[in-house]
Amino acid sequence: MYSENNKKSIYFHNRTDIFIIILVFILTVCPIIVSAFSRINVKSRQIDIYLAPSCEEFFGSNTMETLMREFNAQNPDLRVSLFNVPVDKIGDKNGDKAGEKNKEPDILFFDESDFNDLAAGGTLLPLSFLSEDETGDLKPAIPLVSFMDMLFFNIELLQAAGFDRPPKTLEDFLLYAKTISTANNGILADAAGAVLALNPANKQSLSRDIFSWIWASGWNFWPEDGLGAPLINSKPVINELNFLSKLYRSGTPSAESGSGSQNRALSLNSFELTEEQALEGFAQGKIAMIIASTRSIPKLREMMGDGAFGITTIPGGGSAGKYSVSLTGIFAGINKNCAYPDAARVFLEFLAGKSPLLCAQLKAVPGYVPDLVSGDNKNYIKEDPFYSKAWDIFETSVVVLGFLGIPGAQEYENAVREEIRPFFEGKRNAQETVNTIQQRWSAVYSASVPKD
Repeated sequence: MYSENNKKSIYFHNRTDIFIIILVFILTVCPIIVSAFSRINVKSRQIDIYLAPSCEEFFGSNTMETLMREFNAQNPDLRVSLFNVPVDKIGDKNGDKAGEKNKEPDILFFDESDFNDLAAGGTLLPLSFLSEDETGDLKPAIPLVSFMDMLFFNIELLQAAGFDRPPKTLEDFLLYAKTISTANNGILADAAGAVLALNPANKQSLSRDIFSWIWASGWNFWPEDGLGAPLINSKPVINELNFLSKLYRSGTPSAESGSGSQNRALSLNSFELTEEQALEGFAQGKIAMIIASTRSIPKLREMMGDGAFGITTIPGGGSAGKYSVSLTGIFAGINKNCAYPDAARVFLEFLAGKSPLLCAQLKAVPGYVPDLVSGDNKNYIKEDPFYSKAWDIFETSVVVLGFLGIPGAQEYENAVREEIRPFFEGKRNAQETVNTIQQRWSAVYSASVPKD
């Protein structure tokens, strides 16, 4: 009897141990299973948003990776990642859903050089969460980082020519340019006084090398009320064009020109010169004065050193108008083919909030325009003489609307590009030129206004 009771005790004890082990196993495994199912459920509800790889070209891979991680942590139902699906993995129209969804990035990143092409091609989805622009249309993109154009000058070349300050008037500028271009001694023998880079490949060439002079005189192409076609037929514009034609002709060598004329003609051969060639010539000390973006400041400082060049306002025509600038920059917009536009807007709003960080990284002036009053992201401006100088100029300037993102932008600029060359070559005068451009502008505007 004792033996039988002992066996029963061992039997029940063993069963208890097995039960406890099973219970512990269940308690251990259940949370894992529940968590796994939870993750699967979340993933099934998760929306994927893909960013164009150009974001890394503009802001760097480390910065974008950090921002994507932060956004994904804050928004578990959304997942933002870089669009890099290989072409051979993308399904065709009848292929897999993942391949079809990944054919194009959902959010595009671009600068002013591509803005008008994307807008004109209908690639960008209007952003209803942003305020309307001056034309009453919804904006097609958000500005993440903004820059402005300024006059850059080579200090050593100006001093060698006998000038101890940058030019303040159009007359000063023309005198400086001619003096340097015609000198044949020392470092001036191989230098051009100024440059106009109007190669058609430069999508910002008109804005930078033509329009910026007109804006500096205080003229704004668009009416103050924002209604009607842009206006170019005005006395301030004619004055600026006459100045630019003198500058253009001063770069054309005569038959008896001496040594160095070939280099000067190359530097001022406006309709062939690219922006990259102009910046390279300035960095090498071959060009004394150039209109360039504040975006170029870090690169030029690295190539030339801090004491080699300076920045200042573009000389104006002495009119009563206030010094004006048109801003360019880096933008983000939603692809019209985006499958989840509402989710993409959530990321754009997040990204807009990170603009001060992006501006500081690129040393952008003026930076993030809606946040100009904030000082939190302006330490790099306050602490650096280059950026503080640029900021001081911006604060006293009026921001005008150019043609960036405007319906018909390409047609407006084509009219100027095509009509300005015969004027520069002396085939017509300034008044005839602006009359012709005005007619073409009015036609472009009429075609872009929606019919009732």
